Formats: sequence, structure tokens, C-alpha cells
Amino acid sequence: MNAILLLEDGTIFEGKGFGSQGQACGEVVFNTSMCGYQEILTDPSYNEQIITMTYPLIGNYGTNDEDYESSKCHARGFIVKENCDYPSNWRNSKSLNEYLKDHNVVGIEGIDTRKLVRHIREKGAMRGIISHGDTAVDTLKAELESYPGLVGRDIVEQVSTTKAYEWTQGVANVIGEKQPEIPTKRYKIVAYDFGIKRNILRLLVDQGFDVTVVPAKTDAKDVLAMNPDGVFLSNGPGDPAPLSYAIENIKALLGEIPIFGICLGHQLLSLAMGATSYKLKFGHRGANHPVKNLMTGKIEVTSQNHGFCIDLDSLEDKDVEATHINLNDNTLAGIKCDSKIAFSVQYHPEASPGPHDSRYLFDDFRNLIEKTKNK
Repeated sequence: MNAILLLEDGTIFEGKGFGSQGQACGEVVFNTSMCGYQEILTDPSYNEQIITMTYPLIGNYGTNDEDYESSKCHARGFIVKENCDYPSNWRNSKSLNEYLKDHNVVGIEGIDTRKLVRHIREKGAMRGIISHGDTAVDTLKAELESYPGLVGRDIVEQVSTTKAYEWTQGVANVIGEKQPEIPTKRYKIVAYDFGIKRNILRLLVDQGFDVTVVPAKTDAKDVLAMNPDGVFLSNGPGDPAPLSYAIENIKALLGEIPIFGICLGHQLLSLAMGATSYKLKFGHRGANHPVKNLMTGKIEVTSQNHGFCIDLDSLEDKDVEATHINLNDNTLAGIKCDSKIAFSVQYHPEASPGPHDSRYLFDDFRNLIEKTKNK
């Protein structure tokens, strides 16, 4: 079936539809990862986004029942140069095309993704609509104009859990590797779900934490009443600035208990300490972003997925220290505040997909809790 991608600036790309038939509006972004498309599609941080994969052949190893980062796909649409309909992998259970159909994700293939990515890099991430069959541009323009975009909106409430639950599963042993030894001394963690990825929860369990996941709007008093040893602030989609409830709850927790934040959690922690945020031109999405650890001088290759960032200058005189810097554009990638017992990073140390350079941060969280308890 013929399909088109229409961008808000009027640019049109013609291709072939795959996945679920229909139309989808969202913010068009790109991801530079060579693999991991199933984890990307099921990452709640991609809520209301149409993802362009820069690697030209996608779907060659199919999909499976294990590589979910949440209970469903959150991406609005999927754009590839070439979709592989004949996957080959011992873990494969269905093709990407079948997978997208099952999860109602609209896809388009056969367009020049290099041209699209270059356009986004020059003009910035923008709203777009994918349409199968119906290619009446005037009609699609009207639908696209009605889509409000991400800035100034709370889209976390669409992906957060509605009730608290316990998470007990560690990292899956799918290829027979030796599992890490789990510490016998356990600590209780409350994890705020702003759109949390499962591999974060798995790695917290592998640290020996007893993990309770709570809804994004859970009051700080209710969290402290659980008597946890630490609080985790998760990743999630969209603009952090409108999430006033989360910012106020984090303010109430600062200095009371050790806090660790990732991605949106990093942004919310920074805002709670007086920083300001802004929208990046086209964001950071991929599994090969270099970050410098300012504490050690080492360079980490990281997995990233965010369209907003914290203004480093806004943290001056805030008793906050920058710990990591993104080497692609010198944006802030990590902070710590010793007086508030808190630290966070803008990228994804749990990867999935991506490198494992930054997994030490989960050790750092456990060490911070132990140090605090010993005091």
C-alpha cells in the first residue's frame, strides 16, 4: 500500500506502508542505533513520537517475547529505509511487520531516511503524520495542525502505572551467561514510574534491591511512609517543565533520602533544585553517544533518548556539581548534590539496547545508600 510522511513544514516523503494500516501523528525524531528496535518501540519515553531508524535495514532478526521494555509499544509510528520480511534469529517469534500490526503501530518504508534525518538535523524535530492509502495532502495538513506537539504538555500520565506494584525479576539469562551475584544485604527502593524501562528495574533487582514501583503522582509523604532506603526517579516522555506535581514531590524528598535519577528523572531532579530546562533542536537518540565523566576523566559510550535538556548555567550557585558532559554538543549529562544525597544522569546506564559502560551507576546508588545508612 502506498504511504506518505508529511512534516509540519510541508515536506513530503513517499513510500510504502507496513505495520498497522491507518494514520499516525507525532513528533518525528531519529535514532542512530543499529539494533534494538523492539526495545526502542516499547520504551515509554517514545510516547507520541514517530521514530526514524538511521540504520538502513531493520527487522532482520525479527522480534521475540522477551525484549520488551514495557507492556506495549509506545511509539506512534516507525520509519525505515528497508523492512526485512524474512528475519533470521534463533529467538525470533514474528516479523517486525507482524509485530507492528499486533501493536497498532503505523509504519512507512522505502523513503530516503538519510534525507529525512538531514532535514531534521537542519530544521529540528517537528510534528509529522504518516498516512496509508489516503494521501490527500490538504486533509492530512488539517489533521497535523490539530496535533499539539510535546512542549508544555504532561504526557507522563499516559504511560505511568495507575497503582503500585512490586518488581522482582532480574536481568534475563537468554544466552547462558553467568548471572551476577546478588548482594545478600538488601535495601528497599521506591521507584517513581514516569515511564520506567524494565531493564532499569532488572538492574535494580540485581543490586539486591527490593523494588516497589509507584505512580508518577504519588505524594512524597506516602513514599516516606513506606520507609524506603532510597528513591529512584525514572525515565519518561516529553517536557519535564509541566510536571509540577513531580517537581514538588522531589523537593520534599531532597535531603531526606538518597535519590538517583535517569533521563526524565534527571531533568525533574534538576528542576527541583532550581534549574531550568529547554528543548533540544533534534534531541539525542542512539546507542553510541560519548559522555565524559568529569569525576574520573573517562569517556563512556552511552545509550540516549531525550528531546529536552537542563541548562547547565542555571545550576550555578545551586550547590549542584556537574558530573558528566555530552561530548557531541557539550550539554549537561549528569549532576550530583552531596548535601541533598542525590545524583542523576541524562543518559541510560541500563542501555537495552546499548553499551554497558555506565552500569557502575547502579553500584554508585547502592554505595550511596550504604554510606548514608552508616552515617
